[in-house]
Amino acid sequence: MNAKDAALLNLLQNDASLTLERLADAVSLSVPAVQRRIKRLRDSGVIKGNVIIVDPAAVNMSMTFIVIVELERDRSEQIEAFRRKAMKEPLVQQCYYVTGEGDFVIISIARNMEDFEAMTHRLLFEDSNVRGFKTSISMGKPYKTLYVPIEES
Repeated sequence: MNAKDAALLNLLQNDASLTLERLADAVSLSVPAVQRRIKRLRDSGVIKGNVIIVDPAAVNMSMTFIVIVELERDRSEQIEAFRRKAMKEPLVQQCYYVTGEGDFVIISIARNMEDFEAMTHRLLFEDSNVRGFKTSISMGKPYKTLYVPIEES
């Protein structure tokens, strides 16, 4: 990855709606050169997709929960089964398989405690491989980003 690719990625991470013309101007390349670079970054898997970011509070999903999940068994098939189940749960935003306390850390949103409780029943209580879980509730507005600082390599 060279400096131009890194600059394009940093710009696009901050605003994926930038036009090719604005990107080309910012990195001192032609529009076709920027288009080719972006296509190459997509084709190689560096760029995974484009998203919009929705304010959860604006759609009445203002509660954020951090859940540490401990499994009964650590066999790979049980770990993968839980990961797949968590990925299908609409209220789960992030799911990490971790070392240390617990086996998974889940970041979940919900409208209220009742919605969260229903999710815990679907995802956790009804799973015989879940030994237990601990929940923390986010206080105030969280800082969130998916930005990855890119430097030329």
